[in-house]
Amino acid sequence: MLYSIETKSLTKSFGDLKAVDGISFNVENGEIFGFLGPNGAGKSTTMMILTTLLKPSSGKALVSGFDVMTHPKKVREEIGFVQQESTVDEYLSGRENLYLQARLHHIPKELINERIDEVLDLIELSDKQHKAVVTYSGGMRKRLDIAGGLLHRPRVLFLDEPTVGLDIQTRRKIWEYIKKIHKEFEMTLFVSTHYMEEADQLCDRIGIIDGGKIQVIDTPQNMKNALGNEVISLTIENQNNEKEFLSTLEKIELVKKINHDQGKITLFASKGTEVIPKIFQISSDLKIKINSISLTQPTLDDVFISYTGHEIRDDDGGYNRKREHAKMKRIRA
Repeated sequence: MLYSIETKSLTKSFGDLKAVDGISFNVENGEIFGFLGPNGAGKSTTMMILTTLLKPSSGKALVSGFDVMTHPKKVREEIGFVQQESTVDEYLSGRENLYLQARLHHIPKELINERIDEVLDLIELSDKQHKAVVTYSGGMRKRLDIAGGLLHRPRVLFLDEPTVGLDIQTRRKIWEYIKKIHKEFEMTLFVSTHYMEEADQLCDRIGIIDGGKIQVIDTPQNMKNALGNEVISLTIENQNNEKEFLSTLEKIELVKKINHDQGKITLFASKGTEVIPKIFQISSDLKIKINSISLTQPTLDDVFISYTGHEIRDDDGGYNRKREHAKMKRIRA
């Protein structure tokens, strides 16, 4: 079977920082595949390798059957890449930006206007096409970025954090456009994100990546189902007997897994209504006060905690990401 993307033991190091650590995965033709993880997890570095902007330290990567190391030109002909930071020129109009992109992609002159009209209509910017981009909202700029990646009709489109920095309403609108593009062009989409809802709403399959390593790959629903029927979250006040409390909770028959992160305890269990009274009995025996407790159905947040032991926070990895980018610049200079 020919996959859109194949990697085997892919690794990228920047000095002592291993940004991508021996990852192997396949992306099927026509699917929306998501890379879910915090900032600094290795998502953007992987994407830059797959789009030929970085060379791997070791391992192998194929895109549309072409090796990114030995046939980079062929790979670039097959892909579109929408980066996290906007690449549009603010002082050109929307249409002028797309014309520039069309020339850079060597689209035949007789086809340029037709292609531009097509993508402008798709992203609903036809009425704004002659206005300078400096007058566009953040959502409009992102739609224009995406349109630029579609002009040459790539087989694989890479979207690096496509809605970062946008408000939730605009974010959901971008999701609609991405789904529309996927249906219209029948292309493979590779999306990196640290937004749980985005991964859940958009992706056919998700790879959770943390610390440069892939923790699990599956459909969002399968991941949630694998955790068990319910999630019990609690916080405690007296932490003197915390270790004994956790070890005793692990012995409850219906509890599948327990995670502990910064004072918050999360239990993945079946028959949560039967487990909760046992938790209170154990806390009473150990004289531990429970400040809060809740019972919910599993979410992708719970899946991520289950595999990594921590939550995704918007500022996670900020330092590591800056350090990674700084090293990338030094090495590529």
